[in-house]
Amino acid sequence: MIGGSAEFLRVWAKQDGPVTCFVNPVPIGPDPFAFGLAMVDCVRHAARAYARAVNIDEEAALARIWEGLDAERAAPTTDPISITANRDVH
Repeated sequence: MIGGSAEFLRVWAKQDGPVTCFVNPVPIGPDPFAFGLAMVDCVRHAARAYARAVNIDEEAALARIWEGLDAERAAPTTDPISITANRDVH
């Protein structure tokens, strides 16, 4: 916990492989709109991190992230798979 906040998202990536996400919507509330707001905040933080890590302009990093998001929205590369508490896959 950081400053009274609660974790709602964990993401793992495999090089040239799938991304695994654990989403707990409870900390951000019942309306999925709040998740969307949080994701945009995350994208903005990521743009800043990329800009510093690979020495590119923050706006260019942000634009490239949006391009990737739009590409994935237009043609998803994977389907979500749910895992229950006892690790059964649905």
